[in-house]
Amino acid sequence: MRLGFVPDEKQAEILRCQAKRGILNCSRQWGKSTVTAAKAVHRAYTRAGSLVLVASPGERQSAEFLRKAAELTGRLGIKRRGDGDNAVSLLFPNGSRIVGLPGTAATVRGFSAVSLILIDEASMVSDDMYQSLRPMLAVGDGDMWVMSTPRGQRGFFYETWRDDSQDWFRVSVKAHDCERISAEFLDTERRAMTSAWFAQEYLCEFNGDGTEYFNREAVDAAVDLSIPELEIGRG
Repeated sequence: MRLGFVPDEKQAEILRCQAKRGILNCSRQWGKSTVTAAKAVHRAYTRAGSLVLVASPGERQSAEFLRKAAELTGRLGIKRRGDGDNAVSLLFPNGSRIVGLPGTAATVRGFSAVSLILIDEASMVSDDMYQSLRPMLAVGDGDMWVMSTPRGQRGFFYETWRDDSQDWFRVSVKAHDCERISAEFLDTERRAMTSAWFAQEYLCEFNGDGTEYFNREAVDAAVDLSIPELEIGRG
């Protein structure tokens, strides 16, 4: 492909996918950021005047994502250039922009008619940020893709992944399904980590942080929604 990026089978599936909402729950070092950076560049390059926003836990991570996107645009013969308004941004000759956001919800408002929102390291992005971003898709009927390795049984990334009633295109890739990660490396990591941490980082499992008395699944299983709520009178 013109971007010089040769995707594996699962990454190619993501690049071809036209779903409005996508969620990637994948092992560390699988290439989540690279494949979605390619998706961002494709959107900006093929749709003149489009706006792509990249959110992450902090501006440094957003800048790293934009660096990957800039490498890909360079292969298209496009020189790196900011949009003049945002510190972390790419401006395309057709007027499209990719803008990297800081990690706080209070400073991201003001964008509208967004074509595509990408949330990188989504398990560490706050729910406030997620809720602030969603309305930006309204006017342009834009798309949203979120990607991360799990980090605990909390937050919008966990809730979205576990609620399969929502209309999201879902992809999960464990480390042993990635040919770029060797079995020898994983054996070393397994010995160096707790089993829960290894399962989270490399096997896409949502585990608690060790401070809970019960995990989320056990609590949910104990709730009987058929029992009506008690109405407590006043006075």
